[in-house]
Amino acid sequence: MRGMARRGMRLTVGLLVGAGTVAVELPFIVLSGIALLCVFVWPRGRRKVLEPVMAVARWLIESARRRLQFGGADFAYGYDDERALKYLAVRWLLGLLGAGVVFAALTGATIVLWASTVWTFTHVEHPVDVAETGVGALFLLFLSLQAVFGVAALEARLARHFLGPTHERELKRRVAELASSRAGVVAAVNDERRRIERDLHDGVQQRLVALGMLLGRAVRSKDEAHAVELLRQAHAESRQALTELREVAWRIYPTVLDEAGLQAALETVAERSAVPVRLTWRLTREPEAAVATVAYFVVSEAVTNAVKHSCAEGITVTVDRNGNILSVRIQDDGWGGANASGSGLFGLARRVAALDGRLRVDSPVGGPTTITAELPCA
Repeated sequence: MRGMARRGMRLTVGLLVGAGTVAVELPFIVLSGIALLCVFVWPRGRRKVLEPVMAVARWLIESARRRLQFGGADFAYGYDDERALKYLAVRWLLGLLGAGVVFAALTGATIVLWASTVWTFTHVEHPVDVAETGVGALFLLFLSLQAVFGVAALEARLARHFLGPTHERELKRRVAELASSRAGVVAAVNDERRRIERDLHDGVQQRLVALGMLLGRAVRSKDEAHAVELLRQAHAESRQALTELREVAWRIYPTVLDEAGLQAALETVAERSAVPVRLTWRLTREPEAAVATVAYFVVSEAVTNAVKHSCAEGITVTVDRNGNILSVRIQDDGWGGANASGSGLFGLARRVAALDGRLRVDSPVGGPTTITAELPCA
């Protein structure tokens, strides 16, 4: 409820600012149209007139872009001069409509406040009239507030239609993103293979070599007590090798993710961490397998990095969903200064990008470090 009220206030302010810019946009469109009409058949003159016209148009559009972002409408921009002028030629109508909606809302709120004040603090001679006026004003306020959201959404759609990239440009951008994410996935797979090889070589393989040497010495030993001691050491090495092999297998892919779901897998990450991890789970159902896998590795890698490098005393993991976006947020109270371009976080960014997601790293020196992954899901 509080978030809805805050968003409504931001949209109302945006509509008021948009209504104010009509005083600049409307004269600009009229004067620009007259100027361009006068030099319509003169190419050189048309170019000279277009330069200052487009300079002002870009300034107005940049103001509109900041205003729309303030209201929560954030999208890619890619427009030419013609589409920019078309947008300004139409936008002032929505500016006036927004001003009317806000005025109606303020009028309704004022009348409701007046009616409630009169009813509470004065003697009402005609209570039915005051009640009818208050109810009508309350209804007007309700409709006006709904209209605030409607006009703001309509203005965002108008801006996206005229100022957003064309279908052809959007397809080219999409193809470039897919090519980049595919290359990133291949690189991430190769990095993961190298890491697995390094873990096996430096850990399990060394344990098995030591185990073989101990067994060989036990076989060759002529002292029974010494042979028993060597066998005891070999048994300890075999148990350690098995533990490390399980660790490697867990890092490759945890079976609990398929058997019990993402929540159980993240709870296991929290239990295995050397630093206390508090998990907040706000989903009503498990996400699909591909999304759950990426979310798991984001949390696992972020927790591992925090334990190794940040000297954190506590880590918080929050899994939430906003519409079709799964949000995974990991925050630690460590030293901060994490390098977003480092191999670990860069590999996570490539994993997230493969699902058309977005990874943000906020790690000022002194902390805290916050890693947020936003993953599209059905």
